[in-house]
Amino acid sequence: MTTISYRISENLRDEIIKFYEDRKIPNNPPYSTFQVKDIDCVTTLYDSGKIVFQGIGADIEASFWIEQERIKNNRYIMNELKKDKQKKESNDLPDYRFKNISTIGSDEVGTGDYFGPIVVTASFVDIKKKMFLEELGIKDSKKLTDEKILSIAPILIKEIPHITYKLLPKEYNEKGITNMNKIKAILHNKVLFKLINSDNYNYDKIVIDQFVYPKKYFEHINEAKDKITNITFTTHAEDKCLSVAVSSIISRYVFLTYMNELGKSLNLKLLKGAGSDVDKQAVNIVKEYGFDKLNDIAKLNFKNTLKIKEMLNM
Repeated sequence: MTTISYRISENLRDEIIKFYEDRKIPNNPPYSTFQVKDIDCVTTLYDSGKIVFQGIGADIEASFWIEQERIKNNRYIMNELKKDKQKKESNDLPDYRFKNISTIGSDEVGTGDYFGPIVVTASFVDIKKKMFLEELGIKDSKKLTDEKILSIAPILIKEIPHITYKLLPKEYNEKGITNMNKIKAILHNKVLFKLINSDNYNYDKIVIDQFVYPKKYFEHINEAKDKITNITFTTHAEDKCLSVAVSSIISRYVFLTYMNELGKSLNLKLLKGAGSDVDKQAVNIVKEYGFDKLNDIAKLNFKNTLKIKEMLNM
């Protein structure tokens, strides 16, 4: 089994989507634009621009696009992957800082989805709950199926102290903040402050998955009246810290539940992510309900909005 993954150049995105259009599966994974399953290779393009080739034929499937990167963009993907691997091996040391302590951690979902809210949750996990959570199979929500999340999240909501905030699309659009990292920082600070001041929790560390440099994070929340500053930032926190993993699952559950309800109100199943399929669905929604409807269900500052207008000749 071979896996090759890298972020494609923007000028190749539409070409790749068109190339695989007739072979993509109908229900692609969350946050992906498409997935193709051949006998010897599974090809997945994510909304972030990351493309993954996996299988015994991955090197052959990827070779054409790697060559296109060289011809059109003077990029040598295999050299990039080699450097990334060397860097990962030098930095990929086990992180046990949060393994045997009580923590408060926060995580968010919805920031990469055109439709639906941004949901942020902060949770307190007492170390005494460690075995219970591990037996439940707690891990980063991106590694769990939606079905698994819908199954275990209600248990977490009942057993684990937490605060969740849901920023609905209409409110998001009214705020007019175009920097997603600033929105995330403000919401993380909001739920952390509310949770920490809701009870006398005996925690050792406050942990956030690092989505921006700490200095910039605190610049983003500079105008907040109440701030939480004694934070430990770390990458891949959802894999290292139980409270972040719990927050990830609860946030995902709230997001999925809201998306399901929103879809029912429109008599359809709203698509996740921000790919071309989402654009097509949004066009159909506008045709039926009018363009103003997007203000209530979508994040209008995404590039999708311009594509939708172009498709509607607006």
